[in-house]
Amino acid sequence: MPTTLTLKNIPDDVYERLKAAAAAHHRSLNGEAIVCLQTVLLPRRMSVEERLERVRRLRSTLKKQDFDHDLITTFKNEGRL
Repeated sequence: MPTTLTLKNIPDDVYERLKAAAAAHHRSLNGEAIVCLQTVLLPRRMSVEERLERVRRLRSTLKKQDFDHDLITTFKNEGRL
């Protein structure tokens, strides 16, 4: 059964971020707070297949472009010396 929770003394920066997130997701402050709490307190384990599908969907949204192999290798090796 759902219950009510009142939060006091929320830091201004946390409140502003919650407010911005709620607006971005078209949710109320209460709805966004519940989603945030669920995400942290009830994390859902994602299967390998689900994670791969998510990556594939994200990759399909990226603009196609040619990458310079030498530049990628340079970036990968930075800080490894």
